[in-house]
Amino acid sequence: MEIIFDDRQEFKKLEEGIMDNIESVIKECLDYEGYSDDYEVSLSFVTNNEIKKLNNNFRGIDKVTDVLSFPMMTEDDFDIEYEEESLGDIVISIERASEQADEYGHSLEREICFLVCHSMFHLLGYDHMEEDEAKDMHAREEAVLGKLSITRDK
Repeated sequence: MEIIFDDRQEFKKLEEGIMDNIESVIKECLDYEGYSDDYEVSLSFVTNNEIKKLNNNFRGIDKVTDVLSFPMMTEDDFDIEYEEESLGDIVISIERASEQADEYGHSLEREICFLVCHSMFHLLGYDHMEEDEAKDMHAREEAVLGKLSITRDK
């Protein structure tokens, strides 16, 4: 597995071990779905201003969001054997993630791990537009984060 990482924000210097936890989250999401880790994921940390522009350009929503997911594969693509295929791009606003961590009373690292997990399930084809889809996706997120002991306390 390869994570292509691009930190384009200066809002907050992140702790050293966060990439290890992010990699564990990505691997666990793939494992949870029964996939190998022969995939590439692009992960960018950006400012509120940048994510707002991306949100407007790609979704037509002119406001800040916490995370955007840009899947590169369709459901059928997962049935084909690739050497290492790109799952897609995850873009996280560290400013917004920090605000949410404060709101929820847990660490920024936990919030980032949750957002990576949430986005990974989008890259794997899940959505939360309908209530039943949201419940299914939330259960998957909780299972992955729980297995890694990434709780709201952290």
